[in-house]
Amino acid sequence: MLQQTQVTTVIPYYQRFIAAFPDIESLATATGDDVLRLWSGLGYYARARNLHRTACLIRERHGGVFPNLFDEIIELPGIGRSTAGAILSLALNERYPILDGNVKRVLARFHAVDGWPGKTAVSRQLWALADEHTPHKDIAAYTQAIMDLGATVCTRGSPNCNLCPLTDGCSAFDHDAVTRYPGRRGPKKKPLRHTHMVLAHIDGAVYLERRPAKGIWGGLWSLPELADENDLNQWCKRELNARPAELDRWHTMRHSFTHYDLDIQPIAVRLSAQSSTVRDTEDRIWYEIGSPPPGGMATPVSKLIQTLRNR
Repeated sequence: MLQQTQVTTVIPYYQRFIAAFPDIESLATATGDDVLRLWSGLGYYARARNLHRTACLIRERHGGVFPNLFDEIIELPGIGRSTAGAILSLALNERYPILDGNVKRVLARFHAVDGWPGKTAVSRQLWALADEHTPHKDIAAYTQAIMDLGATVCTRGSPNCNLCPLTDGCSAFDHDAVTRYPGRRGPKKKPLRHTHMVLAHIDGAVYLERRPAKGIWGGLWSLPELADENDLNQWCKRELNARPAELDRWHTMRHSFTHYDLDIQPIAVRLSAQSSTVRDTEDRIWYEIGSPPPGGMATPVSKLIQTLRNR
């Protein structure tokens, strides 16, 4: 949960998640909808799907016991070199370097490493430094300390060098260039995409579809999307065997992803009471507005459904 989200946001999600899935077995036996429902609002939903897949693989391949070998851990979905190293160093006090965002910042400033850490050459240099500084004893304490140093003192925006225990050897501090490191990625304008989301509703229920497992909002329940509003009537007839009784176009809402912005044009479609609508299936349901969600929902979808309920 902490890979892409701040601690203050994560805490209540983490507490609910652990209460529902206190061990590997309970997570492995859960449905994908159960897992995504508790993840809704955190974003980057591939993390939740990877957690679920990992629990299933641990049950199948390792008898339900989390592996303690680096090569086995790094094979699990969603776990890379740094996460595997953090698990082994923090849980078992084994000597493996880590290189999360906080550690990259500390090392880049301490050694005045030029360049954006996302570049292969810069990353390779930082990994070498991470390994060089990782001690041979008290490894767990060091690993936690360098992460906390970056998170609380050597911060990105306003580093508090007066409290830092490493200023005596810090190259960036010595040259009054702390904010220069680590190097930033070059400016890149995010593209803007457009879509129409259809809130097809009848008798207090709104039609939802499960999105494909891969891609944005993978596996989540979502509102149908149309590229062209002119296709709406045909879509209602084709997908719902229904006809619109009333249309209501709402204000466009913008949602930002990492690599692009999405402008959503919501269209509320009240279906005719005489319409013959489709039955629920594994990937298509009529969701009773106000009832517990059927699974995970992206934040914009939840907001639109709440708006429909309020109206």
